[in-house]
Amino acid sequence: MNNVDAQELAKFSELAHRWWDPESEFRPLHQINPLRLDWLDGLAGLAGKRVVDVGCGGGILAEAMARRATGVTGIDLAARPLGVARLHALEAGVSNIEYREIAAEALATESPAGYDVVTCMEMLEHVPDPASTVRACAAMVKPGGWVFFSTLNRNPKSFLFAIVGAEYVLKLLPKGTHEFARFIRPSELARYAREAGLEMQGMKGMEYNPFTRRYWLSGNTSVNYLVACRKPA
Repeated sequence: MNNVDAQELAKFSELAHRWWDPESEFRPLHQINPLRLDWLDGLAGLAGKRVVDVGCGGGILAEAMARRATGVTGIDLAARPLGVARLHALEAGVSNIEYREIAAEALATESPAGYDVVTCMEMLEHVPDPASTVRACAAMVKPGGWVFFSTLNRNPKSFLFAIVGAEYVLKLLPKGTHEFARFIRPSELARYAREAGLEMQGMKGMEYNPFTRRYWLSGNTSVNYLVACRKPA
């Protein structure tokens, strides 16, 4: 239950009050949210489903999913972003969402096979043991249910684009947001998923044009990528 990095929690907690500002450090999350939401909804069909968002932060994805699903639970171990998420949902009138300060591993023990869809976006690269988080996500989903991950590939190009470019040149993210050694190759994430009993269903890359400031999904997984998995029925 100790799969947490206190420095990572502190880093995002300090920025909690800026989470819903679309021109803040979280602008990339606001921009990519419609892309990842439509992609996972197209595969899993959120309507009528119970969803859990692991590492939900301030709730950008969780709240968007709640507008389409029956109910959403957002979990995180950073209290301040969760407070921001609760307040925003209240102000937005989104009532079918619950936020909890609990680890993925703890919720998996508490509610095994309790959800139709599990999402874990932009979070695996921030925990000491990403395989443990993958196993927890697999334990939480019902047989036949979907699990979605997104993270960063580990190679020279991703170091150049995601750290040098995004954090230092374009300043899309605060310096120190990412640690290159924690990036995860698609082959590694696929292995974690298989070992957790999940079957790979698809993978998409996410690209960015700094001139048009536009993101889009593609087949290029060399930097940011998303993975769709399913638990056998």
